[in-house]
Amino acid sequence: MPKINRYVDIDTVEREAKKDYIDRHSPFVHCEKVFKEDEKFKVTVKVGNEYTHPDDFNHFIANIQLFNGETLLARADFVPGTLGGQDKKSNAEVTFTIVPSGKKLTLVAQSYCTKHGVWESDPVEVVAG
Repeated sequence: MPKINRYVDIDTVEREAKKDYIDRHSPFVHCEKVFKEDEKFKVTVKVGNEYTHPDDFNHFIANIQLFNGETLLARADFVPGTLGGQDKKSNAEVTFTIVPSGKKLTLVAQSYCTKHGVWESDPVEVVAG
């Protein structure tokens, strides 16, 4: 089983290179905090917040997954060059549209870097309202 790397608040990290490494691989979940039952709900996952990730043929973000707890809700796969290719750096980003079930979601995203493995977001709690 691959090691799962988790985001660390980069404001607490002293070395700039370490901040870059952590941020460029970490997925961030963006969505409203309240959803309407039985209606479509958009969740955007962006890899990297302050730093961009390479899009080289041997080093790129291969996929982004969205979970509710341990349940896989959605997945997007990328091939090298999708985000501009070797000369450009860009943030992998995808918007998933889901129909939530239940009264509460605990959303967690994972991204997979072909060179540095699996990275996991902080959980984001969303409730029906």
